[in-house]
Amino acid sequence: MLSHVPLRQELAAALRWAARLGFQEGVDNHFSVAVPDEQRFLVNPYGLLWSEVTASSLVLCDSSGEIIEGSHGVESTAFFIHAPLHEHGVRAVLHTHMPYATALTLLDGGRLEPCQQNALLFHGRIAYDDKYGGLALDRSEGERIARALGGASVLMLGGHGVITAADTVAEAFADLYYLEMAARAQVLAMSTGRPLRRIPEDVVQRTAEQAKTELGLVAARYFDAVRRTLLREEPDTFA
Repeated sequence: MLSHVPLRQELAAALRWAARLGFQEGVDNHFSVAVPDEQRFLVNPYGLLWSEVTASSLVLCDSSGEIIEGSHGVESTAFFIHAPLHEHGVRAVLHTHMPYATALTLLDGGRLEPCQQNALLFHGRIAYDDKYGGLALDRSEGERIARALGGASVLMLGGHGVITAADTVAEAFADLYYLEMAARAQVLAMSTGRPLRRIPEDVVQRTAEQAKTELGLVAARYFDAVRRTLLREEPDTFA
């Protein structure tokens, strides 16, 4: 019998919904969640589309790359990016090359600007790694990424993509979704060629403080809705 079924179902739901949102790139990118009280984590199997992933197809592995449960392999970069982050105490790690947030990482000095409400949710919670270090095919690159994230919830990887990190899959997924919505609004506004109208700093600070008490509730409500929809429309997600 497979272990950690509730966590498997959460991660599978996140992968399925991310596929619906167009966040997947080929069979690459990876979501993972550390299992409690163990130096192990669940991660999506390499070679499957996210729309194919089920709770039972997820791979349980340790930070050395040993597969504990699962009949598929895991992409090498998943080990080297995710393992150091989990070892630094991060529970849920979601990594994508989703289009609009990634577009911001391609700009010289690209930043999520305080010009739209969703962007303000990330005030003081986002870090930037402007140095692209190549494919993460060794542990040193994963360690560098972990240092760049620090205590932030989001890391924008220059010329690469994004990472969200949280205590729960629901919170990491909500950050992933609202980050992409904020980035989309900004990229569309920038495409007009007109200057962005930035929100005053005092309003930014106040809104970010207001959001702190709501972020967990918003994440839980959103992810509950995702799970209900998948249970109805794609019940094999949870098998």
